[in-house]
Amino acid sequence: MKVNGNGQAKVLTASELERLFKEGFTSERARALFAICLFTGCRISEALALLVTDVRNNTITFRKSTTKGKLKTRQVVITPAFALILQQYQPPNDGALFPGMHGRGHLSRFMADKLLKDACRRIGVEGVSTHSFRRTALTQMHNAGIPLRHIQEISGHNDLGTLQRYLEVSAEEKQKAVSVIGW
Repeated sequence: MKVNGNGQAKVLTASELERLFKEGFTSERARALFAICLFTGCRISEALALLVTDVRNNTITFRKSTTKGKLKTRQVVITPAFALILQQYQPPNDGALFPGMHGRGHLSRFMADKLLKDACRRIGVEGVSTHSFRRTALTQMHNAGIPLRHIQEISGHNDLGTLQRYLEVSAEEKQKAVSVIGW
């Protein structure tokens, strides 16, 4: 968990996620922004760089020019639960999916951080950063038995070693692992 900007971003529990999306976020824009981060495992900078035209045909396209390393474009399917959240948000007709002040440019990273901090304060959760949604998504997929190679395609990681550092191993999982040792 991050403390004063140090350490890894907290992996959110199902209960914390539910509270954040139901009680913490007070605008459809904030819900949509952080739902994109959660349901696609993207970085906040990638979500903030999205254009209205990047969301169509039941997919979200992260353009090569807006991804870390600028290596390749990737697409993530919009699930039904994710689609419900996106339908509640009414973005502009064109341009940035999350416009900045007075409809110009993109929402800033600073404002995204503020939206999240305010939401976490409302529900009393600490140690959360914008990267928590990425770590949570990747950990949930891994815990559900999704092959690392498939997760890598969604997350855009270049190598599996980097991806594995994102995955949290719970105390219960460690206990289960050592419980199989013996004769």
